[in-house]
Amino acid sequence: MSEMGYEDREQGRPSRGRRAAQGSGGRSKRNLLVIGGAAVAMLLVAACGSDKKPQAAAATRVTPKVYVNTPANSQVKKLAQRTKDKRPLNKNEVFGDDDKTVTHGKYTFTLAGSDLAGDCKAATWGQELQSDLAKYGCTQIARGAYVSNDKQYVGQFLALNLENQQGAEQIVRDLDPASGAGFVSPLAVKGSTNFSNGFSAAYSQTFGHYVVVSWVEKAGGAQPQTMNELLDASIAIERADDFVWERLVLASE
Repeated sequence: MSEMGYEDREQGRPSRGRRAAQGSGGRSKRNLLVIGGAAVAMLLVAACGSDKKPQAAAATRVTPKVYVNTPANSQVKKLAQRTKDKRPLNKNEVFGDDDKTVTHGKYTFTLAGSDLAGDCKAATWGQELQSDLAKYGCTQIARGAYVSNDKQYVGQFLALNLENQQGAEQIVRDLDPASGAGFVSPLAVKGSTNFSNGFSAAYSQTFGHYVVVSWVEKAGGAQPQTMNELLDASIAIERADDFVWERLVLASE
């Protein structure tokens, strides 16, 4: 239970691995792998593409008020080293046609803009985070800005490409706002509803040498009535992680 009085639903929340195995919505890519077991989520409450052109947002210091990290998925150990997965990410791979509209339950989001940067420092803020990104060989940060079809929610899908799983695990610790290390700047898209510095929740997990973050808030940053709103919305945003499962299949061949 957080200091806001919200329940984490640890027993009922689909974990990152289990959600990927559900295959809801007719998505076939996740059916390539069936991930078993329940992930244990730790709720840490912080104190504190598209034809639309993304705007630079490197100086935007926005942090989530709730941060949840799910432990590394052991089923993707073949992606633990980038030496086994050398091909750089490309924008169409991360934000392809299947990821331009993402859905979970009653929540449907459309991709408003996306960016794939080779300069990890430019897309982040915080000296400690940026130092660790350099130390652990961050070569790419993918950011996708999503807006719900009813315009009531906004989301960010983030993916970071590190040298190895050890580095990825350090970065998810850095991203915890309680650490004060820094965070990834949300991608701003001209003419679209963008992230505020209001109440938002970010859900992270390491998949081998990748860090994946699903980050959501109600449009305008209002506090939700229950955390279930942002939790369910985040699962929709998380569906952009298809590239991980495809790369795992390739690594397994």
